[in-house]
Amino acid sequence: MLAETICSAASAAGLGIAAVTAYRKRFLTATRIAAYSLVPVGLVMTGVVEWVSDIAFKPSVWLGFGVLGLAWLLFMTTRVVERRRGITRGERKAARASQGEAIAPAASAPPLPSGASAERPRSKPKKEQAAAPGDDFSDIEAILKKHGL
Repeated sequence: MLAETICSAASAAGLGIAAVTAYRKRFLTATRIAAYSLVPVGLVMTGVVEWVSDIAFKPSVWLGFGVLGLAWLLFMTTRVVERRRGITRGERKAARASQGEAIAPAASAPPLPSGASAERPRSKPKKEQAAAPGDDFSDIEAILKKHGL
């Protein structure tokens, strides 16, 4: 009963402010204020205020919120522990997926293309190896030249 009275008084005050604003020829603002001031009366008429007041004053509801808070706290604690261990969701998914697969010992070596010998790949000539560190900055130099720097 008290909540309905407070909501009605707030709506009446809001409509009074809207009337004063409209008197000052600020009709758009007055309409917006009137819309906001009608919301509490609408909530009372639909029964939302009574439902909220019933929930707010029941101890069992507050115990339920406490249990939900505890569940959330436990969930977040496990997330923090996982992050400190360095385990990510992707790693956990990969571990689960790999548990189901049976891998043969010979399957770890990549297959050789047909007709290829089992030789080691040849290393780059010394000229190319020496030029490799300079190539790291070629992209950066191209970007700087493009912008005229």
